[in-house]
Amino acid sequence: MSLNLEQKQAVVSEVATQLAEAQAVIIAENRGVTVADMTQLRAKAREAGVYFKVVKNTLVRRAVVDTPFEVLTEKMSGPLTYGIGSDPVAVAKVLSDFAKGNEKFVVVGGVMSGQLMSMQEVIALASLPSRDELIAKLMATIQEPIAKFVRTLNEVPGKFVRTVAAVRDAKEAS
Repeated sequence: MSLNLEQKQAVVSEVATQLAEAQAVIIAENRGVTVADMTQLRAKAREAGVYFKVVKNTLVRRAVVDTPFEVLTEKMSGPLTYGIGSDPVAVAKVLSDFAKGNEKFVVVGGVMSGQLMSMQEVIALASLPSRDELIAKLMATIQEPIAKFVRTLNEVPGKFVRTVAAVRDAKEAS
C-alpha cells in the first residue's frame, strides 16, 4: 500500500522528531524476516525505549537532512529497519541480540555522534554495559568508601560496649 503525500510528510516528521532526541541510529537489513519475528523485535525495542521502524529509505533520507545522522545516507539501500534511541548501547543491544537469533536480520551499521559505525563497531557497542548498569556501578563505587567509614565509626562504640560487657561479666564471675 503506497502512502499519499500527507502520510509521507507525517512519517518524515515523526522520524525527524525521533532523530532530534536521539544519540544513535542503527540500521539493519530485514530481507526475509517473518512478521511474527518483527513483532517480537518491536516489543523488545519498546521495552528498551528504542524507536524501531521499517521506513522507506527515501523518507529517512529526507528526515536526516541537516542532522548529525546525515552520513547514514551512504548505507541506505535495500530493505532496512531503523533503530533510533537516546541510549546508544540499548539500541545496539536490541538489534544485535535479535540478529544473533535470526540469520535473515543483519545489522548493517549505524551512526553515533555524527560518526559512521560499521557492523563490527555496532556489535562492540552492544557488548558494553547499558547506561543503567554503568550508573549503578558508579553509585556503588561512590557509596562504598562512605559505607566503610560508617562501619568504622560504628565499630568504636561497639568495641567499647563489648569491653564494658566483658568487664561486667568478669566482675560478676568473681
